Amino acid sequence: MARQPKRSHNGGPPLDEYKGPPWGKGDPYIFLAWQAAHAKAWKAPSHEVMLLRMDKAERLGLTYEEYTLEILERGRHLREEDTERIGAIKAARKRRRVRHLD
Repeated sequence: MARQPKRSHNGGPPLDEYKGPPWGKGDPYIFLAWQAAHAKAWKAPSHEVMLLRMDKAERLGLTYEEYTLEILERGRHLREEDTERIGAIKAARKRRRVRHLD
């Protein structure tokens, strides 16, 4: 029979006491592949590319992170004609801000 957790326990996995590998009980290859892909995707671009993205994001009314995330997720560079997608990004920003205040 399984032991009952303490009254103050949230039922989730232990956070501080965990002594196992960082990938948990899953496949270490998948964990390491995702970790490498994440590091490669968010590697700092060259100074010139960063300045170009910042300028483009500012002209579109987006943050650098929002503009870069659009490139990484969808593989497209937004233009002024993409008003519908830009509006969706700005609306999501407002929803995140309101949700944060709850």
